[in-house]
Amino acid sequence: MPPPPPSDRVNWPSDFGCRFIVFVDTEEEFDWAAPFSRTARSVRAIAALPSMHRRFIDHGVAPCYLCDYPVVADSAAADTLRSLIADKGVAIGAQLHPWVNPPHDEQPSTHLSFAGNLPPALEVAKLDALTRTITDAIGAPPRAFRAGRYGLGPRTLRLLAERGYRVDTSMRAFHDYSRAGGPDFSEIAPDAFRTEERQLIEVPLTVVYTGALRRHGSRWHRLAGHVPRGHGLLARSGLLSRVPLTPEDVPIDEAMAAVRLAVDQGARLLTFSFHSPSLVPGNTPYVRDAADLARFHRWWTELLALLARLDVRPASLDEVIDAADRVT
Repeated sequence: MPPPPPSDRVNWPSDFGCRFIVFVDTEEEFDWAAPFSRTARSVRAIAALPSMHRRFIDHGVAPCYLCDYPVVADSAAADTLRSLIADKGVAIGAQLHPWVNPPHDEQPSTHLSFAGNLPPALEVAKLDALTRTITDAIGAPPRAFRAGRYGLGPRTLRLLAERGYRVDTSMRAFHDYSRAGGPDFSEIAPDAFRTEERQLIEVPLTVVYTGALRRHGSRWHRLAGHVPRGHGLLARSGLLSRVPLTPEDVPIDEAMAAVRLAVDQGARLLTFSFHSPSLVPGNTPYVRDAADLARFHRWWTELLALLARLDVRPASLDEVIDAADRVT
């Protein structure tokens, strides 16, 4: 993905301030080390969402739940989601996991786990099935989208705009998935920008380079990738770390340092993200046991306290869209 021209960057209105939004990849549980399978469709972990949701609401945070097909096709999970959106500002978006999203006209594989690699007609059919199922289950069409595994393709943004989506958050800033057959976002910065005739707002996942080499972080990170354990050596030396804003595999001290740096550098919108199955130990590599889950919750407690001290206020999906619509 080439970087957007400066004219497409969203210049947030002055009264927007510095804000943050939380996206939750709301999805089925599956073995992350196993081949992609259509049979891994359990959504039992959705039952843990209301407790985490209440923690967010108590801090004024209205999450956007990016739901995939097994979640919204399950009646109990859909009931849970409908109860969550009763709170002001909470939104339901879409997340496309091709291997569990009908129609099932392909053989699941790593390459086709990136929806943008699907045959054009099949990508359209899967997106339409997901959008329709969310609309039927929730009672309103989704306005935000994330491609599972960040698997945007050359047609995806146009398809989203044609279907009335307003926000895409499929780009993970400064990350490259091309070795696995996915897209390369290494030239995408965390700043929001307009795309597809300016109808669609791209809100990349916030990633911050920290350390002495951060000013040329993408270049040094790319070079370190050609050296065995190069990224780890740079991070341990304090020279360069690439820090996504997520509690999954990112220590709280690194996340807090990244937030402080982003705010100091003038960031206007920070995006945080995690996977819903992480709320139950044993579902993801990030939360394997009760101790990991306790660390997960402490991460959010400390992070939300820091954001409050820095006067970085939460934003709902509607507030993000409305603010972007007020500027050109």
